[in-house]
Amino acid sequence: MQLHHIAPNRKATDEDRLVVGVAQIAPVWLDRVSTLSKVEAAIETAASQGCRLVAFGEALVPGYPFWIERTDGARFNDDRQKHHYARYLDQGVVIERGDLDGVKALACLHQIAVYLGVMERAPDRGSHSLYCSLVYIDAAGAIQSVHRKLHPTYEERLAWGQGDGQGLVVHDLGPFRVGGLNCYENWLPLARAALYAQGESLHVSVWPGGLHNTHDLPAFIAKEGRSYVIACSGLMRAQDFPADTPDLDRILSDGADIVANGGSTIVAPDGTFLIEPVLDEEALIVAEIDASVVRGERQNLDQAGHYSRPDVLSLSVDRRRQRQVDFRD
Repeated sequence: MQLHHIAPNRKATDEDRLVVGVAQIAPVWLDRVSTLSKVEAAIETAASQGCRLVAFGEALVPGYPFWIERTDGARFNDDRQKHHYARYLDQGVVIERGDLDGVKALACLHQIAVYLGVMERAPDRGSHSLYCSLVYIDAAGAIQSVHRKLHPTYEERLAWGQGDGQGLVVHDLGPFRVGGLNCYENWLPLARAALYAQGESLHVSVWPGGLHNTHDLPAFIAKEGRSYVIACSGLMRAQDFPADTPDLDRILSDGADIVANGGSTIVAPDGTFLIEPVLDEEALIVAEIDASVVRGERQNLDQAGHYSRPDVLSLSVDRRRQRQVDFRD
């Protein structure tokens, strides 16, 4: 894994400094245990670089459903699609089963917070649907939020269920308040507003991989929120599909070596890249960020403060976990 390290700002005070890492790695596709092993190795590497937070891409464990658009995924009642989905569901992450216990233990051991994108197989919704979830584990190894993506995008709707607002929360991390969103929900202005209203100053956006997702929106969010923005993408190369992948010849029929090219980056509160998006390789991006820069940029624009008009414009957010049945025994 290539290391990209951004020189620290020597003007920052100790109280304002936070070292963050962006782990752009590929899954062992549709293999939960092996992918989690890669995640755990990346956490160890990030911790060795002094990171207090490390982020991973969307749906990284056990991987993004790349088969859908490449195998006629919209065909109804199709045996091929049922076979793919059955395997995907089998490899989903069941948090209640302890699937993330290894990640939690490493977070506690190294005192490092983790944002991790998973495909969550949710017992509270019957255990046979998958939710694109962004899990925040704090530096004590405790899961503090599980944000289920509000709305799957395009072909994702053929494999993922709709989430809810329970994970629209922020977390204190050193001098920052950190929040996160999955992929295209970063385009939703009201979802961003819900995080801004809670004092977010470090925004984590996670993606399955692709410069087309990260070359403009993270910079816009940084300018809008006057916050640091992490854009953490996955990576998917032809070599990352296991040899026994069903329909592998169809999935790779275009002959491309790169299916998802990454594009992970870190953006400053003025919208400038601390490092240009990293492409085509597994990498760890490490940067020291400075909370005083956020304070300075908020002088002329503070979305939840002096530049808001709650008397004219307001937002209602339902953060209850959605369930089909309310049992009362």
